[in-house]
Amino acid sequence: MYAEVIIPVPIPKTYTYHVPTSMESMAIPGVRVEVSFGKKKRYAGVVKSVSQTAPKGFEPKSILQILDPEPIVYEEQLKLWTWMAHYYMCSEGEVMAAALPTHLKLSSETILIWNDEYGEDFTDLDDKEYLVAEGLLLKKELKLDEVQEILDIAHVYPVVKSLLEKRVCFAWESLKEKYSVKKENFIRLHSDYQNEDALAALLNQWSTKAPKQLELLLAYLHLLKKDGIVKQSDLLKKSGASSAQLKGLIDKSILLVTKEDVNRIHLKEKEVSIDFELTSKQLIALAAVKKNLLEKNICLLHGVTSSGKTLLYIQLIEEQIRQGRQVLYLLPEIALTAQIIRRLEKHFGGYIAIYHSKFNPNERVELWNRVKKGEIRIVLGARSSLFLPFSNLSLIIVDEEQDASFKQQDPSPRYNARDAALYYAQQCNAKVVLGSATPSIESYAQAKSGKYGLVELFERYGGVEMPSIELADLRAMEGNKVVRKIISKPLKVAIEDTLKQQKQVILFQNRRGYTPYKICGTCGNIPHCDHCDVTLTYHKLQHKLQCHYCGTSYPVFQTCVACGSNNWIEKNFGTEKVEEQLQELFPDHSIARMDVDTVKGKAAHEDLIRNFEQGRMDILVGTQMVVKGLDFENVMLVGILDADGLLSFTDFRVNERAYQLMEQVSGRAGRRKEKGRVIIQGTQLQHPVIEWVMAHDYASMFEKEYDSRKLFHYPPFTRLVQIFFKHTDKTKALNAASFIANRLSSTFGDYLIGPAEPVINRVRNKYIYEILLKLPRSSEQNSQARMMIQHNILMLQSEASLKSVHIQINVDPM
Repeated sequence: MYAEVIIPVPIPKTYTYHVPTSMESMAIPGVRVEVSFGKKKRYAGVVKSVSQTAPKGFEPKSILQILDPEPIVYEEQLKLWTWMAHYYMCSEGEVMAAALPTHLKLSSETILIWNDEYGEDFTDLDDKEYLVAEGLLLKKELKLDEVQEILDIAHVYPVVKSLLEKRVCFAWESLKEKYSVKKENFIRLHSDYQNEDALAALLNQWSTKAPKQLELLLAYLHLLKKDGIVKQSDLLKKSGASSAQLKGLIDKSILLVTKEDVNRIHLKEKEVSIDFELTSKQLIALAAVKKNLLEKNICLLHGVTSSGKTLLYIQLIEEQIRQGRQVLYLLPEIALTAQIIRRLEKHFGGYIAIYHSKFNPNERVELWNRVKKGEIRIVLGARSSLFLPFSNLSLIIVDEEQDASFKQQDPSPRYNARDAALYYAQQCNAKVVLGSATPSIESYAQAKSGKYGLVELFERYGGVEMPSIELADLRAMEGNKVVRKIISKPLKVAIEDTLKQQKQVILFQNRRGYTPYKICGTCGNIPHCDHCDVTLTYHKLQHKLQCHYCGTSYPVFQTCVACGSNNWIEKNFGTEKVEEQLQELFPDHSIARMDVDTVKGKAAHEDLIRNFEQGRMDILVGTQMVVKGLDFENVMLVGILDADGLLSFTDFRVNERAYQLMEQVSGRAGRRKEKGRVIIQGTQLQHPVIEWVMAHDYASMFEKEYDSRKLFHYPPFTRLVQIFFKHTDKTKALNAASFIANRLSSTFGDYLIGPAEPVINRVRNKYIYEILLKLPRSSEQNSQARMMIQHNILMLQSEASLKSVHIQINVDPM
């Protein structure tokens, strides 16, 4: 028997191994197996398929051992991995590396084995080598961390290398299991005292010499009656006793201690409780969604902000849970999960759990296993939750489906979780609901064409009006000079009025940091990153300049390196500068900032959102994190501080994105009883996007963008593939790009653009060139085009002078 095995290595195809006769019954698709690949490396691979046909052209190695008694992934996940590798033009090994939690991807651990033939003469060894050799002689084998302990140093590789060269030992690779089950001590009453009479006799005869032990025993009995089980940690905390006093009761055979497996993730009691009623418009929309899902596999729910789309999702989820099925609820940002989980837990209790990258590796494995067993029926998560091994998935909800955060940028696979969810649902015979107040052009076009179902909900929940939108021109005149202000006078007055009414304010600025760049007022020099072709952003709190591409930090320049002047002028502004100015303007009010710099911890998002929800903060300033789907009932004013910045990107989606961001952030205002206000600051206030936002006119935006894309052959009329060529030598990067462009030009003609330098043409010391391809939407033509691209890339990599060029493919770039 032979097994096709996926290993977490970026190789073009899966590798075939021989299955020893003793393992044939256990080698089934989805189990992990230990295999060797290369000279010495060992990996935990996943069996993709098995057959009786031997591979041609090479002698397969044998599988070393089966690591799992049952599959860790199902057939549907393996099909998803294969589809993603094909569609996004990467390897299945890269998909596997992204899909599995870290602690299920066992790593190879080096073990040193004593060489008996070396003998016990250590005279030619130095002091460090002697210590390790003595340990090997006694134990016969040592792990690298044991060598580190012996030498009391971290860097042991020179010593190990020398011992291997002198043949004192041999190196052997072994797979290291990373996941560990969490255990806790539980306290139980000895069987002699389970009888009430025996226990009463014990308490009555208690010696007055051990009052603390009596208190401890009584505390145990109280906790036992209250909770049914008693953890050692809870007992010591409740009683205030010491471990020694507990040990005394254990030594007397009154109490027993047992070590038991426990869950790291604690879920609430499982219950389904729907305590709200839908409006008449929502009931019509819900019925329409259900009708569409009977006829089609995908339905787009287009509902304005605060129309109550989440309530419709809850009704759809309830129906699946009562039928014993599983639901995946995808959100674009981890920040959104904190608020949504509280709403869903209220209705579904312990049926629901969150899954995202902020969990530690052991917690992720535990959630993985509990989803696989069907213990968790609803998963709320960001894009990585798509890879979970659902056993009975029937519904996928993709909320804020238009969001670019669903697209993975680095590393490979560069997949879009929304699009991958559509394929995955098809494999699981599940239905998909895409939801948004501002759907992507691609999704809305599919709905209008009839491929997806379409349900529209244009009334806000409770009949609340859409917010009024006002414009504020930033070009304020001071003397004869035009000065751009961060907070214009109309916005400042509006904030004051809102705070007087004890309402809250959200301000949106899509740049973090203090100042995006500084310019020398004397010679015009702008400090750039040494490794990237980008300006440095000033972060005032840390008092440093930082590159947002490679992460390098620099001390703040006091004088210009070009002319020696100290006449620095700060250009534009980020959220940190906005926060500082707000603190100056409103010193008596609480102000918070929500961006990547302030919400780094596991619970940072949740803490900040909860504090704002509970009214502990008056003004929240943030980047895109504040735009998406958050629901604050006391927010009456939203300010968009720099509309120009949203309208100035060099991207064919710029108008769509600007509309979506402005409409979404506007939707945070006035979500309950009163009509909210939105103030948009900018200088291009006659722009069509501003007019569409003021009228909340998605239809006009869609029609204009749809016609424009049809004219210039952009999605949804084509599929885009971006190919980047990166190298420290600019000429080599250009030559590689030209090599591919020349070979593809005869086939793609005008549908091939480039090679050209992108706007940011150097990152981490690598120069970048790119090619953009517009592929036909036809599946067959699309597959042929992909094969041609990959074939030509393999041809490039066989060229000695160009094989060092790093090639990165991005399908459906966002």
